[in-house]
Amino acid sequence: MTNIEFKVDAKLTPEELSVVFKGSGLKRPYEDLGRLERMIENADLIITAWDLDKLVGVARAITDFSYCCYLSDLAVDKEYQNHGIGRELVRLVQEQIGEEVTLLLLASPTAMDYYPHIGFDKVTNGYIIPRKG
Repeated sequence: MTNIEFKVDAKLTPEELSVVFKGSGLKRPYEDLGRLERMIENADLIITAWDLDKLVGVARAITDFSYCCYLSDLAVDKEYQNHGIGRELVRLVQEQIGEEVTLLLLASPTAMDYYPHIGFDKVTNGYIIPRKG
């Protein structure tokens, strides 16, 4: 594996985000570039992982930087999974938000075993109103 460079709030295009979402297997609207553009523009924090000029991982978060942070996306291209990239993306998110902020997420069913492995505790006291599209 080559050296991966991690960047905080690096410029990223909807096309690059689309490729990493599709390559990760994460269910996201990777064909809707307009929606991906809004996802980029409206995130409070984006940490990216790059192999030279190729985006290979992304953590995208919504936060107030004082009490809570929702990790809305953690995606790593399948070719680059199992090399600690996801763990480092989460660590960098935590570094940016600080110790006073709770980091929470909704896990994909296929990733339920992954998150405890990188330090998340499972919670049962939550509710959701799912999106319609």
